[in-house]
Amino acid sequence: MERSAASSRRRRRSRPVLGGTMAVVAAAALTVTGLVSTAQAADVNNARNAGFESGLANWTCAGNSGAIVSSPVHGGTSALKATPAGQDNAKCSQAVKVKPNSTYTLSSWVQGGYAYLGVSGTGTTDVSTWSPGSATWTKLSTSFKTGANTTSVTVYTHGWYGQAAYLADDFEVTGPDGGGGEEPGPVIPAAPGGLAAGATTTSSVSLSWNAVSGATGYTVYRDGTKATTSTGTSATVTGLTADTAYQFSVSATNAAGESVKSAAVSARTAKNGTGPVTTVPKHAVTGYWQNFNNGAAVQKLSDVPADYDIIAVSFADATATQGAVTFNLDTAGLNGYTDAQFRSDIKAKQAAGKNVIISIGGELGTVRVDSDASATAFSNSVYALMQDYGFNGVDIDLENGLNATYMTKALRQLSAKAGSGLVITMAPQTIDMQSTSGEYFKTALNVKDILTVVNMQYYNSGSMLGCDGKVYSQGSVDFLTALACIQLEGGLDPSQVGIGVPASTRGAGSGYVSPSIVNAALDCLAKGTNCGSFKPSRTYPSLRGAMTWSTNWDATAGFAWSKAVGPHVRSLP
Repeated sequence: MERSAASSRRRRRSRPVLGGTMAVVAAAALTVTGLVSTAQAADVNNARNAGFESGLANWTCAGNSGAIVSSPVHGGTSALKATPAGQDNAKCSQAVKVKPNSTYTLSSWVQGGYAYLGVSGTGTTDVSTWSPGSATWTKLSTSFKTGANTTSVTVYTHGWYGQAAYLADDFEVTGPDGGGGEEPGPVIPAAPGGLAAGATTTSSVSLSWNAVSGATGYTVYRDGTKATTSTGTSATVTGLTADTAYQFSVSATNAAGESVKSAAVSARTAKNGTGPVTTVPKHAVTGYWQNFNNGAAVQKLSDVPADYDIIAVSFADATATQGAVTFNLDTAGLNGYTDAQFRSDIKAKQAAGKNVIISIGGELGTVRVDSDASATAFSNSVYALMQDYGFNGVDIDLENGLNATYMTKALRQLSAKAGSGLVITMAPQTIDMQSTSGEYFKTALNVKDILTVVNMQYYNSGSMLGCDGKVYSQGSVDFLTALACIQLEGGLDPSQVGIGVPASTRGAGSGYVSPSIVNAALDCLAKGTNCGSFKPSRTYPSLRGAMTWSTNWDATAGFAWSKAVGPHVRSLP
């Protein structure tokens, strides 16, 4: 889904052909293996601000390509993130004092896109090594020898032109002291401040606190006993008893030791049986409600018409913990809409038989679920939001990548917590549902027994294949029906298939169709009437319905979409 009124569909970039460059780099790295030696007792790390705890001090990054981030980090509280451009490889370097005729080991931890580590000005053979990209921290290491007159070298790291950003942390230039001396080691950090309890469920409490300078991790205590650890400034304590009060505190840790515990906070878990339970109609209309102002009509939830059966609140926000999400109401952008009003409006919609769910992702979303830990963090945090705000379920709108294995785990964990009333919707792009081998399609099939509906986005797409193998252009009845047929014949139940379109010409960059086209496509699939040149081999009377981005753009256009499509969906057989 789009935050901007008319952004174009993202194009996939192919990996650059590095060919000879990589071969040369690899060969250079291999030629120096004989130089590797065990560090002597007098050896020190000659790099300054090696962990970027002092920002970019001592470092120079070409074209202002480097920035300091607090997550993810390998150690401490900071790391370098550098973003290459089309004509720039985001090179960051530091001049390091060394001794002549000496051997040094150069190393760094990297993550993200292509990352190179090297040294120049050695007076002998300049060396480098590289990583083709990694989702986790990976150590790069090589060695070099200085010449007879060398007293300073330049160590550097860089990415690859136009590729993804890379991260680097904890540099080491280990060898004889070049005259700068080794930087002081860590000291025991101070106790964290600002400890606060957040969302609670019947079995968990979410906590957050302020970062502590020099800390590399944090330990959370429940009633004086160690409960969990975290490398960031938040954690969720699980395995708790419903409707029970607990005391929590947190300490900061690093290589020097552990701080004293913070001031304690109290939190009580939720009572059993407090979650809202509603039902989704046989034929339903889904609308995305914008928690931001992008030029569409600003709405309260109470402004969303009754034609919408499922209202997807867009969007949850990523946290420092991978996979975990939170929600922040944009009160300022929504003309002073308060948290209390928002919560009250959710209850009112549910009392009217509507489902209000939290949407994860969107065009600018950065939520990533690709490990067991992130799957658990996702399910715990979404369930916490359901308990806190009363959401009926979750919408998966991850437009920047989805891992079927771990998203399946996350949704099954969430289902186990929330029970049979959980609403799960998805909004993949057209490319995601062309084949059952795609990650989105696999996820939908994996959770078919708990899935409510897949509302594919039939816009910002361009031409795509239909289930008959023919190519169809967006903006027609045939595009809607021939592509829906892939899902209907690919394993999804018709009740799990919906048609997603923009509510107005301003709601997407391309692919808008009039409500009459949407209604014709619904008729074609459900009843076999009003088809275009493509006519499915059978009908799907239990087809779920339609979706639109967004209720706000619908309001901007005088609710023309919902006034036409809503009644038509309810009239389906």
